[in-house]
Amino acid sequence: MKTVIKTIILPAMFIVAMTTQVSAQTKRSNAKAKTVTTTTTKRTNAVAKKTSNKRISSTKVTYKKPTKKVTSVRSLPKKTVVKYKDQNYYYTNNRYYTQSRGRYIVIAPKVGFRINVLPTNYRSVRFNNRSYYNANGIFYIQINNQYEVVDPEVGTIVYKLPDDYEKVTIDGQTYYEYANILYEKVQIDGIRAYEVVGIIDME
Repeated sequence: MKTVIKTIILPAMFIVAMTTQVSAQTKRSNAKAKTVTTTTTKRTNAVAKKTSNKRISSTKVTYKKPTKKVTSVRSLPKKTVVKYKDQNYYYTNNRYYTQSRGRYIVIAPKVGFRINVLPTNYRSVRFNNRSYYNANGIFYIQINNQYEVVDPEVGTIVYKLPDDYEKVTIDGQTYYEYANILYEKVQIDGIRAYEVVGIIDME
C-alpha cells in the first residue's frame, strides 16, 4: 500500500499543486497586464482629447478687457515695407505695423505671411521634431530661403509672451492669448512657461 501511495498518489498530488500554482501566477500576470493596458489607454485618450480641440470658436472666448489696447505711432524710422495679399506691412524695431488714417498700428502678421530675414530677437523652439522660430509671439518655419508665419502645434512651449498679450476665459478657465494663439501657464522644471493649447477661429 505504501508503495502505491509513493508511486501514484504523491506524484498526482504534486502535479495538482503545480497546476494550481501556475494557474494562480497566470491570473496575477493577466491582471497586471490588464492594469497596464488600461493606464496606457487613459493616457492616450487624454492626449487625443487635448490635441483634438486645437481650433476653438471665437464665440466661446471671453476677453477680460472689453477693448484691446491699440499701440499706434505717427511715424516709423527706417521701416521696411513687406507686401502680403495686397496689404502693406511696415517692419521696424522687431514689430510689424499697418497704416490707418495717417497712423501706424502694431499688427501681428497672418498665417502664410513670408519674410526673407527673421526678426533679430527670435528664439528657436523645437516640438515634435519640428523647428519653429518665435519672435514677439509669432511662429515661423523655414521654407527654402524664406520664413513663413504658421500656427504652432498644441503642446509647444514658450517661456515668454509678448507684453501686449490678453487674458481670456473659456468655460470658466483662464488662458492667455496673443495673435489668436491660446496659452496655458505651466511649470517646466520649476520655471514658469506657457503651453500652446489651441488656436482661436475668428468668426
